Order: sequence, then C-alpha cells, then structure tokens
Amino acid sequence: MTPLELLAPAKNLACGMAAVDHGADAVYIGAQRFGARAAAGNSVDDIRQLCDYAHPYGVKVYVTVNTIIYDEELEATEQLIRQLDEIGVDAILVQDMSVLRMAIPPLPLHASTQTDNRTAEKVRWLQQLGFKRVVLARELSVSEIAAIHQEVPDMPLEVFVHGALCVSYSGLCYASQYCFGRSANRGACAQFCRMKFDLLDADGKEIEHQRHLLSLKDMNQSDHLEELIEAGATSFKIEGRLKEVSYVKNVVAAYSQRLDAIIARNPDRYCRASKGNCTYSFVPNLNKTFNRGFTTYFLHGRQKDISSPDTPKAIGEYVGYVKEMRRDSFNVAGTASFANGDGLCFINGERELEGFRVNRAEGNRLYPHEMPRHLHAGMALYRNNDQEFERILSRQSSERKIPLVMQLRATDDGFALSADGVEVSIACEHQQAEKPQQENIIRQLSRLGGTPYECSRVELPAGFNYFIPSSRLAELRRLLVEGAASEGRRCRLRGSKVPPPRVEGAAFVGRRYGLRYLYNISNRQAREFYEEQGLADIAPAFELYHPEGEALLMQCRHCLRYSLGCCVKHGGSRPTWKEPLFLRLGDGRRFRLAFDCKNCQMNVYAED
Repeated sequence: MTPLELLAPAKNLACGMAAVDHGADAVYIGAQRFGARAAAGNSVDDIRQLCDYAHPYGVKVYVTVNTIIYDEELEATEQLIRQLDEIGVDAILVQDMSVLRMAIPPLPLHASTQTDNRTAEKVRWLQQLGFKRVVLARELSVSEIAAIHQEVPDMPLEVFVHGALCVSYSGLCYASQYCFGRSANRGACAQFCRMKFDLLDADGKEIEHQRHLLSLKDMNQSDHLEELIEAGATSFKIEGRLKEVSYVKNVVAAYSQRLDAIIARNPDRYCRASKGNCTYSFVPNLNKTFNRGFTTYFLHGRQKDISSPDTPKAIGEYVGYVKEMRRDSFNVAGTASFANGDGLCFINGERELEGFRVNRAEGNRLYPHEMPRHLHAGMALYRNNDQEFERILSRQSSERKIPLVMQLRATDDGFALSADGVEVSIACEHQQAEKPQQENIIRQLSRLGGTPYECSRVELPAGFNYFIPSSRLAELRRLLVEGAASEGRRCRLRGSKVPPPRVEGAAFVGRRYGLRYLYNISNRQAREFYEEQGLADIAPAFELYHPEGEALLMQCRHCLRYSLGCCVKHGGSRPTWKEPLFLRLGDGRRFRLAFDCKNCQMNVYAED
C-alpha cells in the first residue's frame, strides 16, 4: 500500500500547527537562515515545538536549508543542521552540494526544486549521492513525471500541486540578482517576473505595452491528483511559505479532502502518510483564497492562458457582473452573497486591476466606501477578500483526532491497556465487581479531551468483571496517551552518512548552454564536490561575479511567442515582427529573448 503525503507550507509556528490540524501529512518550514524565503525564518525552538505538535499524528517536519551558501556561512550551516537533528526534524531540503561534505548527522536529505530536477538522469544521480527524495520541477507534465518514475522507481518523488509559479526553472533565475542585487538563490527574490514590460521587436516596434508578460497564474492541480499519483508522485506540495494562516487552513483542508476521496475509492492501494481524521467548521473553497487565477500549467503539455498579463495581484473568485450604477452604489447580477468589508476588484479599460472595499452590503446592492472611478455596468466583478469566510477561518476551524481502539486486559499483578501498537500497565489489586463495570470503564477510558486522540471503542475480554477505581483507569488512560505521543515522536527515518560517489557526467545534465555559473557554486566545499564529480572549468555562482557579455538570466518553459499565437510549431501564425524580441522595463533596461524551439524553451538574456 502506497502512503500519500500532503505537504503544507508554514510561514511560522502558528501556520505549521494549523496545517497539522487541517490535514497535512508533512509540513515544511524555514529556519532563521539559509531557507529560500528569507522573510519566513523561524527559531530552532519554534521548529522544535512544531515537531512536538506534529509527530504524535505521524506528521513529518521538513526544514528548508535550500539557499546557496557562502564560505563564511559553512560552519553556521553545519551547526544549524546538527541543531535541527537534535530537535527531531524529519528531513532537510537542500540546494547547495556543500552539505554533502559537512560533518552532519545522518538526517535525510531532500533535493530541493532549486537543484533543477527535470530528467531521470538527474534524479538517478541525486539518488546515488544519497538523497532520499527529489522535488521535481514545477514545469513537468504527467507523462514526464511518469517517465522519471519508470526510470528511477525507488526514488520518492515530490511534486508541487498548488500556489504561485516562478516563470523560470527554479535555481536558474538570476534576474533579481542582476537587476536589484537580490538573489533568488539566497531567498531574496525581488519578483522580476511580476513586473511590467514592453515587448519590442528588433526594429524597436512596440508589440505589447506595459504588461505583466512574465507573470504566471497560480497552479491548481486539485482535480488531477489521481493522475499524479498514477504517474508515481507520492508527495504533493502546496506552495506558500509567505502566506498567512487562513491560506494554509483553506488550501490544506481542500487538498486533504481530495486525497481522502481518492483513498476511499482505492482503499487497497493507497493510505495517508499520517494519522488522524479532521472535522471542519467550514467548506474549503480554493477560489476564496489568494490566487491570480488558476492553471494546471504544463500538466498535459503546453497550453494557452497560463499567464496573468493584466495583474500579478490576487484576483479571487468571480461573483457576477455590474448590472446597474447609481451615484453611491451599484447592484450585482449573480448568485453570490456579500458582507460589509468584502474586497472586490475588476479589470478596468486599461487592463489594470482596480480594487475597492464594500462599506455596506444590502443584498446585491453594494455601497463602496468610495465609488470606483472606472467601474461601469457590464464589467465582471471578482472578490479577493471574503470577509465572512475570513472571519470563520480566524477562529478554530478544524479538529484532528486519531481514533484509538483500546483493549483492556488483566495481568498477573494488575491491568494493561493497549492501542495503536502501544501498551501500558499498572499494578492493581484484582477485585471482583459486585455490579457491572463495563459502562464506567468505557466512560473513564474515553475521556480523551485535550489530546490528539479519540476513543472509537473499548474492547474487554469475555467474562471481564473486575472493579477498577476511576482514578486508576484515569492513570491507565494518561499513560497510554503519553506512550502513544512518545511513540509518534520516535518514528523518525534516518539517512545514511556515506561519502558521495563519483557519477561521471550526470552532474551536468540539463546545463545545455555551457555556462558554469549555472551550477551555483558559491563556496569551497561545493567546488571540491564538483571537482570530485569531474566537472572541469569551474566558475563561481552568478552572485559572486557577473559573467562577461550577455548573461543568461532565466530559462522558461513559458513562451511569449506561443502565448501571442505566433508559434508555428504549435499551430500558430507566422509572426510579422522582426526578431530578436526584447523585454523593456519601465526604467529602460532591456532583456533579449531567445527561443530554443528544439527544447521548447524561452531564454531571457541581459542585454550586453
């Protein structure tokens, strides 16, 4: 039976605990340093508390240590990893290969998506190096995932299923560093891809004016989980380590319910990777949480409408269209209900997102705090902040309980209580009961409030007729809860610390352009690692020097030629513009586009 893991993001301890409560099988969280989201760091003590909270449910805690590391940070990184091992984390996600040369405990290593994992050869190489899991590139299709699984069937594969999309292959984006001195590989991305650009041809003719041409919609694979499972993925990752707790609650609950439904249809094939059943006080709805519109990206190959060129901001759920306007209000044609404080938005005539707050809602007649200047009858309306939904999520919105079947029996000198593979016992005199004791025994043992457990039933041997004081039954119950929680904390997979073998050539898979900075080598230990792997002509990471001439800043599967309907390879019309094309920022800086049609890829270069 294959365990399926729903992997949730945690900005902080509160988000991590909410993820556990709402059905996550694992949580990934950043430490104070060296995580690929510099703004989402957490103390070692907070991560310890999350481990203590998660492990009784069998929920794992993974910590991101997936930035590139500088020489002066090697010792601190090594010390951090040792601390994470001591507090009981289940694995760390890494990008920098220097970690393989550190004197660290045998903590399982997961290869972050920043290591550019898009081929079976790369995945096999990482497996041979000792990695226990690989996080695949977001751009892969179901068939590409299946091919990797077929080639490397014993390597667990983690795939992204929901959330924001980077337009460049992860780990290979240097635009933020080049333009703003903020490295994406150091967790400080300035979101170059969410900015406005003009699109120019070789003659300077403007094809598109001030549009978010590299900004993608958000991923949503909630209707395609079973396809991903069949392809060989076993961990399903939600993006969002900068998102608030309401996002975590809603998205985790939605995907948890989808996985449960798949398991219910295939009980002999799949199970959840953790324990516990969730009950929710709300109906999960992915449209009500931050999103830029949804796409399945390249799940079934190249498709249109994966980008969000009008705005990089949350657009939310469609709620109807403006029917009639008055001086201080308007009404909405649609079935949605509204509340005071709702946030609404629309795309105005300039193809810009414009938002406003509802001051008062009277049915479908809405009174904004200030009437939007560009709102007109007939315009589509979206809600990107549902006040009532957020109010529900601001309170306790889920309870997760592990069902226990308890078995009570007499021992030579007392009584033993067992459940879920744990048995505890007490010394207690055997007294024959004058009255039936079954109801009292069940009542006392079932009092599990305030714990992660609930009693589904108590089993007693035939003829069991002993009187056991309520205080002793409570003691048995307490010992069982402590034992079950302790057992959950002990169940931790360990890695194996072995020197990385040399795997000739495999280290260089996917580096098609002969640029050595694409290996992101930023310290002496990483350099020594690649030298041992046979890499010649080693160059430092982009962050440590700017290469001469045109620099390759981004490698994108998203293609502007295709999205503008001018990719002949995929049935588009032949373009009338003269190439090369250029993106131009508002400050005048230009970036050349190169279309690698053989590999169906668009590359973005810094203009020389």
